[in-house]
Amino acid sequence: MASAITDVKGIRVGHAGNREALTGCTVILCEDGAIGGVEIRGSATGTRQIDSLYPIHMVQQVHGILLTGGSSFGLDAAGGVVRFLEERGKGFDVGVTHVPIIPTAVIFDLIIGDHRVRPDADMAYEACLNASNGPVEEGSVGVGMGATVGKLFDLERACKGGVGTASVKGKEGVVVGALVAVNALGDVVDEKTGTLLAGLRDEKGKNLVSSAELLRHGIWKEKFGTSFQGNTTLGVVATNVGLTREDVIKVAQLAHNGLAKVISPVNTTHDGDIVFALSVGQQEGNVNHVGALAEATIMEAVKRAVIKADGFGILPAYRDLAKND
Repeated sequence: MASAITDVKGIRVGHAGNREALTGCTVILCEDGAIGGVEIRGSATGTRQIDSLYPIHMVQQVHGILLTGGSSFGLDAAGGVVRFLEERGKGFDVGVTHVPIIPTAVIFDLIIGDHRVRPDADMAYEACLNASNGPVEEGSVGVGMGATVGKLFDLERACKGGVGTASVKGKEGVVVGALVAVNALGDVVDEKTGTLLAGLRDEKGKNLVSSAELLRHGIWKEKFGTSFQGNTTLGVVATNVGLTREDVIKVAQLAHNGLAKVISPVNTTHDGDIVFALSVGQQEGNVNHVGALAEATIMEAVKRAVIKADGFGILPAYRDLAKND
C-alpha cells in the first residue's frame, strides 16, 4: 500500500470533481485543530484566509486546508468546508457557534476544461463527505483533475499534471506526510537521474524537452511574458510532531525547497507556488529533522502526481509518453 499524508494521525483527505469540466478540489481535514504555517514563493497566487497562518494572528489553530481548481472563482468553495465543520461543532469557539479556519489556495485550470464550471461550496462539501484517514487516490482527481505541466508553449505542447501524496517515518516515532497538486509552468524531473518525467514536449509531441534549457536560450512562445498563463504547485505537509507556529513556518520553508529539486523552472512569475505545513500531534522531534523529511515527501509526492496522472485523451500523461520509449 502506497504511503500517504493520512499516515499522520489526525489527517483526513477527500476529493471531489467534475470529469466533464476537468476541475475539482481536495480537502485536507484536521478537525480537532492544527498549528499551521505557510511559505509563499509564487508570484501568481490565489488564496483565502492565509493570514490565519501568520505568527501575529489571534487564532492559533486551523481546521483544514482546501486546494481547489477554478482560479479565483474556486475560492468560493471554501464555504462548503466551513459549513461541513460547523455542522459538526468543529472550529474556533466563539460562544454562539464554532468558526472553522480553512486556509484555501487555487490553481488555474480554466483553459483545459469547461471554464464556466468551477468548484463551489457543494463540491467542497462533497469532498469533506469523501474524506478519510485511509489510502488517498492520486493522479487526475480532485484539485488535480485539470492540472497540467510544461506550459512554456501553453497547452499545445504540455502534459497532464495531478495530485500526489507520500509519507515517511523518521527518528523515534516522527511521521511526516505530504500532498501536492502539480500544475506547473515547468517540467517534473527525477532528481536522482535527471530524467524528465512530464512537462514540455518537442514539436512532434513525442519526447520531452527541458523548459529551463529553452528559457536559458531565450526560446519560448512569442506571447510568453506578456500574457497570463495559469500555473501553480500547491503542497501540504503534515507531521505528528508538536511544533510552535514559528517552527511550522520553518518546516514549510524547508519543504518548499523540495519543489526546486523536482520542478524546473519553479516559482516563476507565472506560478503561484505555495506550501502549507501542519502540526497535528504532540510527538517530540527536532524541527530540522521534520523539515528534511518534509522536503523528501514533497519531492516524492510531486513525482507521484505526474506518474499517476491521466490525460483523459486530451493531453498526454507520463503513462502515455512511457509507451513511446
